[in-house]
Amino acid sequence: MPFTDDNSIEHLAHRMIDRTLPKSEWTHEGHFAAALWLLRYRPELTAPDEIRALIMQYNEATNTPNTDTGGYHHTITLASMRAAATCLIGSEDDASLHRVLANLMTSRLGRSDWLLDYWERETLFSVAARKAWVEPDRAPLPFG
Repeated sequence: MPFTDDNSIEHLAHRMIDRTLPKSEWTHEGHFAAALWLLRYRPELTAPDEIRALIMQYNEATNTPNTDTGGYHHTITLASMRAAATCLIGSEDDASLHRVLANLMTSRLGRSDWLLDYWERETLFSVAARKAWVEPDRAPLPFG
């Protein structure tokens, strides 16, 4: 789903928060759209424990079990939130979110496998990385 204006991003974020977003719209781009909106307008929901609870509740509402092999993934979520925050900080204060998102999606982050530049596949998809933050084992993240 291409996001052509900020209202479409806000709409997605609100539906994710209230757990009415169809699972089919919770795509790679949708994740980053929600992350950017949350970082700008609801930063209190982006703390590690808060974002974990928010996504786990959304998953449960869309019949996606949070298990050792599926559902919420803490390391991927926190790395993605850091990446989104870096993109947002690197943009102008009044930059439209859909333009920030478009730039993000045309960067390396727009590829769903971008995390494998920093983590070995086995490490990233381990139960430990799903449950808690695991430091990258291939290269340090270029953002904090």
